[in-house]
Amino acid sequence: MRIIGIDPGVGRVGYGVVEADGDRWRAIAYGVIATEPGRRPADRLLAIAEALEALLRQTDPQAAAVERLFFKANVTTAMAVSEARGVILLVLGRRGLNVAEYTPTEVKQAIAGNGRADKGQMQAMVRLLLGLPAPPAPDDAADALALALAHGQRFRFDRRIAAGGRGEEAARRV
Repeated sequence: MRIIGIDPGVGRVGYGVVEADGDRWRAIAYGVIATEPGRRPADRLLAIAEALEALLRQTDPQAAAVERLFFKANVTTAMAVSEARGVILLVLGRRGLNVAEYTPTEVKQAIAGNGRADKGQMQAMVRLLLGLPAPPAPDDAADALALALAHGQRFRFDRRIAAGGRGEEAARRV
């Protein structure tokens, strides 16, 4: 199973592609799609769409996980990121990918076991889970890898429950 995680943004969209390798996960690709700050908003959104389409062709994921947005204060930033997120969802939908959405707290709980884990804890756990030589950087890419891993864990858990395997026993204990 190959999963792409996406951390939406306008200036930088984090992406991380992971793949199951037996019982372990490995990173296939990760980084950021960057857009130029001085460009028109429509041009930035088009650049995100085109780069994401190329990335999907190159990595061929079977599923996607995208961060669900939550903003407290800056409405202007929220609108711009929401527009980018809409473009991202459109590109993923055109590709026919099943898209799961997770809040940052859900991802932190799934990866670090603590919904309030800080960036350093999350990067350390992602490094450990993927067997990377160093914590992934930049933060946007690390967040995207964490999203993909969180979805991968949920997918495996759901399959175990459906098959009546160990996941069912674990679900009863929760």
